[in-house]
Parts: sequence; C-alpha cells; structure tokens
Amino acid sequence: MTMRQSATELLIATPGQGLHEITREVVRWTAEQAMTTGLLTVFCRHTSASLTIQENAAPEVRGDIVRWLARLAPENDGYAHDDEGPDDMPAHLKSILTGVSLTVPLIDGLLALGTWQGIYLCEHRLAPHRRRVALHLLGE
Repeated sequence: MTMRQSATELLIATPGQGLHEITREVVRWTAEQAMTTGLLTVFCRHTSASLTIQENAAPEVRGDIVRWLARLAPENDGYAHDDEGPDDMPAHLKSILTGVSLTVPLIDGLLALGTWQGIYLCEHRLAPHRRRVALHLLGE
C-alpha cells in the first residue's frame, strides 16, 4: 500500500465555557478517508481553547474538570493581560495546561480510543465562539 495523507478543518460552535465533545465529527471524517492504519493529528487553532481526550460516559467528569481549571487559573487574579475581559488570561493559562494538539492511532480503520474516551474541544472563554480544529491523517 502507498502512504497517503488527508487534511481538513472542522468549525465548531461552542455555547461557552466547558468541554464539548467532538468525537463524532472526528470519527466521521476519519472514516471517510478510507485508511486502515495511520496516525491522526487533531490541532486546535486558538490560544484560549484547547483539546483533551477524556471520560465520555459520566458528564460529572466534565464539570469537575471545568471547576478544577477555574481554581488553577481564576478570573480577576491581577493579570496584566485582560484585553478581552476577566476570562481572557485564565483562558490562555487553561489552554497551556490542557494543550492544543492530540495524536490518535488509526488501527484496522478505527481510531484507537479506549472504551470511555472521547475527544473534547475545551472552550475556556465564557461567551460562545466558533473554533477551528485542524485534522491531519497520515496512513494507508
């Protein structure tokens, strides 16, 4: 087989702060590429949003994570950078903590996610946003 690659960009509308599952969209696009083995890179093109792979069965996990991040990077904590409001700098800090890229192996045509794993876009700003997530699949 010949190695090939595919890339696209998802536009995700977030309702505001929280972990928003994008697994379905990512899995759908990956399946459309008809590759059996490879490596998927998922990349968030923002500095105040990020990505994570996390529990997708118990919704309480997402709420606990949002509250934990708020304790680590609280609003109104004397930040010099507050150009877009009190959630601006905390959003950047939360993005550093969670990261902007993920890699997921593709095995036998399926993303090798665990039973309870989902891919999440972490919106760290309070207001709704339209976020761009790039997908790149290298495989055969």
